[in-house]
Amino acid sequence: MNYDINKIVSYSRGLRLLYVEDDLPARVATKAVLEEFFDHIEEASDGLEGVKIFKNGNFDLIITDINMPRMNGLEMIKRIRKESPDIPILILSAHNESEFLISSISLNVEGYLLKPIELEQFLEIMSRVAEKLNLKEEAERNLNLLQQYLEVTDAGNIVSKTNHKGIITYVNDAFCKISEYSKEELIGKPHNIVRHPDTPKSTFEQMWQTIKERKEIWQGVIKNRTKNGKFYYVQTTIKPILDKNGEIIEFIALRNDITDIMNPRKQLNDLINSCRETVVVLIKIEGFEYIEKFYGHTLTQELEERFARKLMEHIPKEFKFERVYQLGNGEYAFAKDKKICTHKADFIKEQLKKFHDRINEEGITLGEIDYDITVLVSFSYGKDALENAKSGLKELIEKKQDFIIAENLVERDHKLAQKNIQTLKTIKKAIENRKIICHFQPIINNKTLQVEKYESLVRLIDEEGKTLSPYFFIETAKRSKFYAKITSMVLESAFRALDRTDKKISINLSALDLEKRSSRKEIFRLLKLHKEKAHRVVFELLEDENVKDFEQIKSFIKRVKSLGVKIAIDDFGTGYSNFERLLDYQPDILKIDGSLIKNIESSQLSLSLVKTVVNFAKEMGLETVAEYVENERIFNIIKDLGVEYSQGYHFGKPEPL
Repeated sequence: MNYDINKIVSYSRGLRLLYVEDDLPARVATKAVLEEFFDHIEEASDGLEGVKIFKNGNFDLIITDINMPRMNGLEMIKRIRKESPDIPILILSAHNESEFLISSISLNVEGYLLKPIELEQFLEIMSRVAEKLNLKEEAERNLNLLQQYLEVTDAGNIVSKTNHKGIITYVNDAFCKISEYSKEELIGKPHNIVRHPDTPKSTFEQMWQTIKERKEIWQGVIKNRTKNGKFYYVQTTIKPILDKNGEIIEFIALRNDITDIMNPRKQLNDLINSCRETVVVLIKIEGFEYIEKFYGHTLTQELEERFARKLMEHIPKEFKFERVYQLGNGEYAFAKDKKICTHKADFIKEQLKKFHDRINEEGITLGEIDYDITVLVSFSYGKDALENAKSGLKELIEKKQDFIIAENLVERDHKLAQKNIQTLKTIKKAIENRKIICHFQPIINNKTLQVEKYESLVRLIDEEGKTLSPYFFIETAKRSKFYAKITSMVLESAFRALDRTDKKISINLSALDLEKRSSRKEIFRLLKLHKEKAHRVVFELLEDENVKDFEQIKSFIKRVKSLGVKIAIDDFGTGYSNFERLLDYQPDILKIDGSLIKNIESSQLSLSLVKTVVNFAKEMGLETVAEYVENERIFNIIKDLGVEYSQGYHFGKPEPL
């Protein structure tokens, strides 16, 4: 005896049994025995009833007699096998009927019992039945788990299968979504349909060696390309599926989209952070924002990607850069560890200049259109190479240049930042102690040589008592919240000066001042407070190409002029000098740019420009003021040209009024 009675009884208690017997006494007697093993028993009196009950129930085991009216046991088994080929069936008969036994074998019955049931024989058969049902349940459980695993895998991964030659045989919906291809477009195609040319050939060589030759799992990151040319990164696992002889049947690949994780900027930073010193080349398409606006996002994106490939083709091979980092917004980078770079800086510079010129000359073709593209190149090497190169790009844009060897710019910027912080502290302290004051420089009538006005000029007195001109702090202040407070204090000081002199007071205002609602409000408050003296106020407006709201400024000018205020355009004659803007502002005075005046003795161009400005002003009925009148010779020249007023050290420095 190689079975455990308690285990069989425990297992059979949970089974549903269909018992078919036409002989009532025999059925009652046998059922009494069966109830010791089964808690759930359904009875049928013949084969026809047995089929009917089976169809309406959910049974694990059938025990049946053979000789029965209407439908015998064998016929019933045939019918049931059509519905359930695997259900265990036991035949219970009072006779050893050999012809029935042979027929029952062909029907794949589980066993043959004689009436009355012998316990030993029944337990032995039930042991086999339990084992079979256990295996079936385990297989169903495993199949169910496998199905759920497949669903989870399918839902959480990008899945594909290929045959042993790499031809796609299956893709899931996630694969289609990320690649932008339909299943019909993918199945039957080689897997390189989504391969991106940026992925090195060595990656695929190593992958095939792993999965095909060694028949092992391969894992790695692959850059792929969508149907529309966009790229994406996938963390990939590929497993060869083998038959029982160890031969490859197919390959199954699971992928996860890591495009966001594999952001080129992050990859570039990862490389930089892994090296003590690096070689970095930053490239920017000049005026990229206008290209994107002109051609649209989709075409510009395609152009960017095409240009990245062009850069990779043309970057000098001697540098052995492995890839180009496409940073977006028309910016690209090449980088490598400096310790594996054998070239001197002069050689790199020379080669990069040639590369730069070649790229600018060739442009790029997309479809039928040739795009004229110019680039800025910033090159740096050593420690902080990336940050230096970034600072180099900014400097190229500011200075309107196109190539730079960016050395020690980070250190320079750091020192500048420290200086700015210290300047802001000085400004803050000066505001708190009301050490933002005005000095006043006289403006002379060239005919009478009398002072007719004063220009109010801001000064800052630091903690050591030193007086600082705007050169040392005003640009820094403009980048902070302190600028509005400085403007307010200057306005207050300038308007108070109206009470200490009967001369006109000229006050400098920038576009930044006029675009701030708080500053405009303060100006009109002071004009109302000093309305009897408003006719002695002159607002000097600095020419500025960065004005955001012309209408706001025009409205301001119109309103203050209605209160008797005069408008002067400062530094006129160089720089922006938009004559159309001049007509919009309708000024009363033109202050000729000091750079023209101080060079007027030696520069024929300066002399001609000043003469032109004076003639223009006379035709427009405007007064002219020459700044930087430093000596008698300059004064005589500008007076002979017809300039009406002079301002400069020849007549007086800025001082407290």
